[in-house]
Amino acid sequence: MITIRLNAGDVGRIRFALSPVWEIVTSVRALSNDTARSVHRSWLQKVRPIIDGPDLTLLKALVPPIGYIPDFITPAPPRRSTSLESGLAAIAATPHHLVVGELGKLHTDTPNPLLPDLIAHPAKALDLITTSMESYWRRALEPDWRRMRALLQEDLAFRMDELTSGGIERLFRNLHPSIRFSGTRIEIDRPFLCDGEPMAGQGLLLVPCVFTWPGGLAVTAAPHVPTITYPPRGLGRLWEDRQDTAESPLADLVGRTRAAIVSHLDLPMSTTHLAHQLGVSAPTLSVHLGILRNAGVVDSRRDGRAVLYYRTALGNQLLAAATPLATTA
Repeated sequence: MITIRLNAGDVGRIRFALSPVWEIVTSVRALSNDTARSVHRSWLQKVRPIIDGPDLTLLKALVPPIGYIPDFITPAPPRRSTSLESGLAAIAATPHHLVVGELGKLHTDTPNPLLPDLIAHPAKALDLITTSMESYWRRALEPDWRRMRALLQEDLAFRMDELTSGGIERLFRNLHPSIRFSGTRIEIDRPFLCDGEPMAGQGLLLVPCVFTWPGGLAVTAAPHVPTITYPPRGLGRLWEDRQDTAESPLADLVGRTRAAIVSHLDLPMSTTHLAHQLGVSAPTLSVHLGILRNAGVVDSRRDGRAVLYYRTALGNQLLAAATPLATTA
């Protein structure tokens, strides 16, 4: 059992964030985890032929299949949505004594021949770690990041609705079956304990994370911000192939471009992202989106400075009906 104790100030500072760095770390673990195959099989099949190299070897030394992961390689994002570059900069700024201590604990728990040199040269270790993370990201995760990020943003929108509708208790009741909130502490059903106690007054950071499925990870030791990752809602949709609507009754009804828009919005997307996916100009796409929104097939919501479009229940029904109708025509 993992327990994170909270005071009144901590409860008032519970927040959410997205983290590309967390996705790097948890995806490296997923590469060694047979359980991940049931959800991430398509991604695993795609990336395995292209990711071998010294950067992955180093990352696997830092992220063993089970057990302790150094907390400094998953820094807390200062804002709800952050970039890979800011995450890597936070890692690069880690105090050297913290690098030495956490890598030393890792080597004690999971010995690896790469670790002693990193422990002896923490400045070099930080440079190697951030360089390896960036290289791995470009090959393994960046091509799918827009799609992953859309799913994570969709989860955050749902969590915000839960919080405003039912408060903190409702938020945690629906967050993950293994996570419980009692008002003064968070309890996570895991078969081990986390070393160390968090510093009071830092709040709690909740990070939806694609590759943490089926459980989650927790950061509890000072001086790090207490953090819990959890799998986002709708994860099973992430790697699904989109339905081809080009010759469907839906295309006959609304036109091929609008049918393609409906098909692509299985996850919320901005106009820029959707225009790139479909190969049409943003002004042309905006016209089509306006027509679909007026018909109740799609809707939109604001996420920071971006406006995200998503398929409505009516849109889901139209898309679901297209396949059986097409096969009987």
